[in-house]
Amino acid sequence: MLVLDCEVYSNYFLAAFLNEDGLITNIEMHDGCDLNKERLSALMRQTTITFNGNGYDLYMVAAALKGWTTQKIKVLSDAIILSKMSHWQVAKARDLNYPREWDSVDIINVLPGQSSLKIYGARIGMPKLQELPIPHDASIDAAGRDVLRRYCANDLRVTEALANALAPQLELRRVMGEQYGLDLRSKGDAQIAEAVLKTEIEKTGKKLRPIEMDEDETVRYRDPGIVEFTDLTMRQACMRILNHPFELAGNGSVKMPGWLRDTKIHLGQGVYQMGVGGLHSTEKSQTIIPTQHEVLCEFDVASYYPNIILQQRSEPSNMTGRFLPVYQSVVDTRIAAKRAGDKTTADSLKIVVNASFGKLGSKYSVLYAPDLLIQTTITGQLCLLMLIERLEAVGVRVVSANTDGVVAHFNKALEGDVEQVVFDWMLDTSFELERTDYRSLHARDVNNYIAVKPDGSTKAKGVFADPGLSKNPVFVIVNEAIASQLSGGPNVEEVIAACEDLHKFVMVRRVNAGAVWHGEALGKAVRFYYSNQVSADEQIEWASNGNKVSLSDGARPVMDMPDVFPDDVDKGRYVTMAYNAMKGMGCA
Repeated sequence: MLVLDCEVYSNYFLAAFLNEDGLITNIEMHDGCDLNKERLSALMRQTTITFNGNGYDLYMVAAALKGWTTQKIKVLSDAIILSKMSHWQVAKARDLNYPREWDSVDIINVLPGQSSLKIYGARIGMPKLQELPIPHDASIDAAGRDVLRRYCANDLRVTEALANALAPQLELRRVMGEQYGLDLRSKGDAQIAEAVLKTEIEKTGKKLRPIEMDEDETVRYRDPGIVEFTDLTMRQACMRILNHPFELAGNGSVKMPGWLRDTKIHLGQGVYQMGVGGLHSTEKSQTIIPTQHEVLCEFDVASYYPNIILQQRSEPSNMTGRFLPVYQSVVDTRIAAKRAGDKTTADSLKIVVNASFGKLGSKYSVLYAPDLLIQTTITGQLCLLMLIERLEAVGVRVVSANTDGVVAHFNKALEGDVEQVVFDWMLDTSFELERTDYRSLHARDVNNYIAVKPDGSTKAKGVFADPGLSKNPVFVIVNEAIASQLSGGPNVEEVIAACEDLHKFVMVRRVNAGAVWHGEALGKAVRFYYSNQVSADEQIEWASNGNKVSLSDGARPVMDMPDVFPDDVDKGRYVTMAYNAMKGMGCA
């Protein structure tokens, strides 16, 4: 495989390829250098890996091979980047497309979220973060070409590193593609779910098209037949939900009515709020450490949304009688594969089962079904509230709830009552609860917490979770130190003092207008650590207005990671941050 990246200027074109041995081949076009079409065509006959290649680089290469000048390619490049139209619409207007026989894997949709190549590179700890070093509208001379080659080489290495980090996901997509006769390698989870379900459903009849709904149309929630409350307020709320028409937003998603969003639901000692995204409790800053006579545990509903979809027998209106049999078959096959130890199949179908829900609210998807969306989310929330009511009724304190689970704190003497409540709830709803016991819970709020399991391992959510590819690093060492101390390991001071990995001390922020430090341009992806040699009134600034980049006071930018751990890392400040965070979690 080859990693591909292009740089385009009005008088310069570069297509750079990185092979598996780390060697780079540059194919250029500029005054005095004609494009080597034969060599470029030969390289494109190999499998290429790109970041947004399907939306940009492949078009640039196709234009170059078609004989376009650098000026004409630059016009196309600007149109794709700046136009509000889709990349394929821009290219179509210019009678351009790239050959479908090109075998290309575009990782941009496989990566979680929507970020720049530089941000993703920072998330995996690439040694060098570099924005485009020459303005896009500049004229490029010989020195500039050399600069751009080095810049492009760094982008190639970042793309390669990201592809390596995504190796399991890419392999899973390859296997699924072979199974279903689809090229899934460049698709995100929701895209895969849609493609697989569409293919399988179309085998049972006519081609599928997205349904069309006017913005003034509404959908209604129907009685799920499994929800029953003792609390009068909850019974009244259920009736109001049943009688309320849910409006649609411009993008086709369902609007949560203000009265429901703002309603505080009081059950036992807890306060809860409903939303289109799911239920959540409203607790702040709490640490719970059960005594030897108490239990702290979490009840999670297994495969909650998929099971609701199957139980409620709801289908998108454009595939009535066709969706549920296929969806049920996928769920059954996954369960069988999981029981048989076939991890590849189980993981593949997990994507289809879970990610398909995200398409129910997209009006451009063949799976678009806002009525099914609201039926699933509201039913899930009401059933959890029903579980909470029953647990509180037997003396259990529900200390947290979110989307598909609740955390309960109770005396061991109530264990039998809790088991009965759980059994009856599962019998009444047909859903399955999975239990996890905890040694302690330390929460800033419902979405940000660390839970310690009996074996000392931890479950961290939100700001306390490892960043990975899904979020920017924010002083990882602080969270590691907190988790260590809370789980009974070395304390905060010991963990931070012992660490010599600078990656764990940095924060990464995106600054859309670009950042500067002491007059030096840093780019849009900024990485920094706290230094005891930088005064508190020094800060990294926005290039556009001179405002402080958040949390950068006393920080030193580190766009190029050093080979040796710096001696100016202000470890004392990180210790203070850790203890302040623990205070915000209700720790003494």
